[in-house]
Amino acid sequence: MDGRLYVVHGSHPCATVARALELKGISYKTIELPPPLHAPIQRLRFGERTVPALRLNGEKLSGSRRILRRLEELRPDPPLYPADPELRRRVEEAEAWGDETFQAIPRRMFWHGIKRNPGALVSYSETAKPRLPAAVVRLSAPVIARGAGRLNRATEDAVRADLAALPGHLDRIDGWIEEGVLGGEQLNAADLQIATTLRLLMTIEDVRPQIEDRPAGRLALRLFPDAEGRLPAGTLPAAA
Repeated sequence: MDGRLYVVHGSHPCATVARALELKGISYKTIELPPPLHAPIQRLRFGERTVPALRLNGEKLSGSRRILRRLEELRPDPPLYPADPELRRRVEEAEAWGDETFQAIPRRMFWHGIKRNPGALVSYSETAKPRLPAAVVRLSAPVIARGAGRLNRATEDAVRADLAALPGHLDRIDGWIEEGVLGGEQLNAADLQIATTLRLLMTIEDVRPQIEDRPAGRLALRLFPDAEGRLPAGTLPAAA
């Protein structure tokens, strides 16, 4: 089994799928696409504008949840979904929340932050392929941030609302960890979906102190110890 994974460099749902492929022992090649140009490219290639997307043995798949379910069908071990029906229901509920609600929050914060501090994009691009000179990244950052900000609706009002809602989201995640839905010995799909979002948030210094010393932060560091980039403190607006 062999795959081609289409990603945007630094994308957290792309990291979710990459980790799932590694856990399943499926070899793959990564193809990086530039934001926000990835959207029309992916629509032509996969019929949907989003990443991650996977071509696996001729089959085309888009979206982290759809890809993880297909990987589970093709290679059941190690499992990403518990055998116990009730626990599986709760894992799927957490996974859906992580995808539909939580995933967009750091994306909005990040692109709004890059609009305010374009030079920070250099720190998120150091291992990109191809790697562009820092001067080129700095010059192109305002244009990229405007396009990606529009694509992700990263307005100041939206970011202020996200900042206000973040403590409640973290309480929810800590509750799932305490209940064993997340953070068990056997990693599951919800772990992969939520931990990548937490890890990206932890590169944003305005919110990292809220996360790093709680169970949610420890989960993120356990699954994804290394993360590229730093958005300096004072970049984001105050919470609403």
